[in-house]
Amino acid sequence: MDKPKFVFTGVWVALGVMALWATSLVWLLGQPIQWYNPLTYIMVLVQAHLFTGLFITAHDAMHGVVAPQHPRLNKAIGVTAALLFAYNFYHRLHPAHHRHHDHVATKGQDPDYHAGNPNFFAWYFNFLKNYITIWQVLLMAGTYHLLLLTFERPNLVLFWIIPSILATFQLFYFGTYLPHRGTHAANNTYKARSQSKNHWWAFFSCYFFGYHYEHHSSPWTPWWLLYKEKNRLVKAGTEMK
Repeated sequence: MDKPKFVFTGVWVALGVMALWATSLVWLLGQPIQWYNPLTYIMVLVQAHLFTGLFITAHDAMHGVVAPQHPRLNKAIGVTAALLFAYNFYHRLHPAHHRHHDHVATKGQDPDYHAGNPNFFAWYFNFLKNYITIWQVLLMAGTYHLLLLTFERPNLVLFWIIPSILATFQLFYFGTYLPHRGTHAANNTYKARSQSKNHWWAFFSCYFFGYHYEHHSSPWTPWWLLYKEKNRLVKAGTEMK
């Protein structure tokens, strides 16, 4: 299958995700918190979903599909999206993620893999240990105290800190744990399973990354077109669950 061309569509999608995240965050940080209003907690989840979108945007940049014809722009967007998500460093994420693709579910080579298929939390904390650095913690702490000069503490905790943590759960659970846990069929080259076809749930759960076999088999397909790759495999009868 030939790699598709996307011109600037990926750029607009990426900028849209980042703009939504920033606009929503700034607005929420300036609002008085209504603790008894269910909408408050819904917005925490919305902001978590947008944080996840930042990482998915950086991830697509790692595969060169945000701006395929413009590598420098592609990298600039990836670096920016990664930094906005709790100061993740693109130059560290990029090689680690490609090791995951090149050596998926291989002990000692795949940084996302935990040998022995442990429980969710053991694997999750091992996953965080591989990616979180002391510099991220220090930068987040420094930014938090700077933001306190302008915004209220409860707003920062509720709409900036908690959503970023929830997003790591979302990314890990739908993008690593569910797809790669357990054993896989001998013909499953990518050692990745995929959720059943349900495009609405696939988007809201993790930007179509529940269609994880589709991502591994077609890493040049951006997140917003993975549903089409799912349709193609279902139609061809080669869907891997």
